[in-house]
Amino acid sequence: MKFKSILPVALLVIMAFSCKEEASQPEVVETKPVEVAQEFDYTVEQFADIKVLRYQIPGWENLTLKEQKLVYYLTQAGLAGRDIIWDQNYRHNLKIREALEQVYTQYQGDKTTDDWKAFEVYLKRVWFSNGIHHHYSNTKLKPEFSSEYLTTLLTETSTTLEGEAFEVIFNDNDTKKVNKAKNIDNVAMSATNFYGPDVTNADVEAFYAKKTSPNPEKPLSFGLNSQLVKEDGELKERIYKSDGLYGSAIDEIVSWLEKAKSVAENKAQADALALLITYYKTGDLQTWDDYNVAWTAATEGNVDYINSFIEVYNDPLGYRGSYETIVQIKDFDMSEKMAVLSENAQWFEDNSPLMEDHKKKNVVGVTYKVVNVAGEAGDASPSTPIGVNLPNANWIRAAVGSKSVSLGNIINAYNNAGGSGRLKEFAHDEDEIQLEDTYGQLADKLHTALHEVIGHASGQLNPGVGETKETLKNYASTLEEGRADLVGLYYLYTPKLQELGLVDDWKSVGKAAYDGYIRNGLMTQLIRLELGDDVEEAHMRNRQWVSAWVFEKGQADNIIEKVTRDGKTYFNINDYDKLHELFGQLLRETQRIKSEGDFEAVQALVEGYGVKVDQDIHSEVLERNKQFTSAPYSGFVNPVLVPETNDAGDIISIKVTQPAGFPEQMLDYSKNHSFLPTVN
Repeated sequence: MKFKSILPVALLVIMAFSCKEEASQPEVVETKPVEVAQEFDYTVEQFADIKVLRYQIPGWENLTLKEQKLVYYLTQAGLAGRDIIWDQNYRHNLKIREALEQVYTQYQGDKTTDDWKAFEVYLKRVWFSNGIHHHYSNTKLKPEFSSEYLTTLLTETSTTLEGEAFEVIFNDNDTKKVNKAKNIDNVAMSATNFYGPDVTNADVEAFYAKKTSPNPEKPLSFGLNSQLVKEDGELKERIYKSDGLYGSAIDEIVSWLEKAKSVAENKAQADALALLITYYKTGDLQTWDDYNVAWTAATEGNVDYINSFIEVYNDPLGYRGSYETIVQIKDFDMSEKMAVLSENAQWFEDNSPLMEDHKKKNVVGVTYKVVNVAGEAGDASPSTPIGVNLPNANWIRAAVGSKSVSLGNIINAYNNAGGSGRLKEFAHDEDEIQLEDTYGQLADKLHTALHEVIGHASGQLNPGVGETKETLKNYASTLEEGRADLVGLYYLYTPKLQELGLVDDWKSVGKAAYDGYIRNGLMTQLIRLELGDDVEEAHMRNRQWVSAWVFEKGQADNIIEKVTRDGKTYFNINDYDKLHELFGQLLRETQRIKSEGDFEAVQALVEGYGVKVDQDIHSEVLERNKQFTSAPYSGFVNPVLVPETNDAGDIISIKVTQPAGFPEQMLDYSKNHSFLPTVN
């Protein structure tokens, strides 16, 4: 599970900063890494609704050469599969990207026109989203240039893009990458390339209803590593593996993982890598589970990684995993401070407001680390989570445990690239602003930790209840993210955090967390939507249904007050103690829904509170937000690891550099890390 930042990491703390415009690019762009300046500049550029940042890798110099090699090989393995996410996101993405990049590098006409500038922005948006659909809203990106202009560019650069791949840029087909709306055929109405063009919801459900696991108590993750298509009217899985779908990229991934295995820090790490390699070669789901068990247990060492087909947010029915990788280095100081959460996981479970039958009697194997990212690819880049808890299989979590990480240097980059303009605009009063300024960053770090370590690891399914993707269907992801959020919110306002030495003033930290969550869930996250849109993305939905539910249930006691002042709306928390109780009640109910597989209840919760938007408030928020130039979405370029070799070809050192810019890195990736044909 990923923990997406709250717009991000306390949006109102970090959103506003000055825009840095990029000059027009030369006809042929080469990647020329630049040295990291002593005064690190976190901002790369801003365009459309996107700001691109960069991050450092603290502690790199403290790694041994062997550990640095391990990091390098793992990052190369991740980049080798980059094209996979593009193809998974939409069937024409690779063909479109290739054409647009050729135009970008070869066009020698007038680059001062509005049309050319619009073309540049469109390409950058496509790069950022790993395709032609918005990375967060899932809606198709709209170019601000005409089809005639693109035809001119294609002709003048001898570039071919025709048929559906050309037309879809401008027409109304495939408008949503993932469509989770109620009462539609979600598979048929989603453009994601996880399914063939004639596959429907009913097909998917019928196909997997026939699948049985050898051990029902350890259900396999059917569908995670395949595309489901119809051939001659028969449903068939195209498996991601060496001699299957995406095989040419997977073989390249495997070659780098073999090198990583050769410099593993310990046997447990090497054994896990060996299983991952076998999984990539065979596509065997039992091997995938064996790998996850081994990976979860391999907790020693300074380097770790996430790699493969993992999160299911991009599948409207929650079966298929998107390709992603994150390579990480342990942050020793912060990990030691935060390990106390893992050590007390059973206390949190025992003292939660869940029904007794839904509590785990023995919380095992929950490890938590603050890490520094060394490289990301696939669905984790350029837009990255700030925390991750894996594996996703409920039975592995219960029997073996899980790994939770907070991406420390990513959070640090967000915080150092920010401002406070939106906080002052949308906070109710000076007390709220002061709480956020003083305790907001700590509250966010703790919420991430509690969400990942305690939240995703808590609770259990009732005997005989199937996996949530089967019982809760298209609402499974938002229910799980909201449930984990609620665990964090419940415990952020408890003296236990102060008892454990994590905070000096638990009430102030909790109040700052509650203020920020309600402010965001009911108002500020709406800047990400166009007026009239429903909420589609799982994390946005969960923040809204959590906030809207407690607002409604607390109206009789005026727990959260809707205030109108000078024509502006604010939400003010009048009673934090009672709000804490409401969060506990909702947590109890969300766990019941998950434990019992209650589809009708989750549908009522999400559709009733998390999908529709108050249009008056939305219009007001957008109007108030116009004064700010900072974009609502952020992502990152990755540092470039440059190995130095001796005459024998052996790596003798690895240097960390930064790319010259966002387009340069994207073009370098296409040049050096593309291993798939444009049609797969």
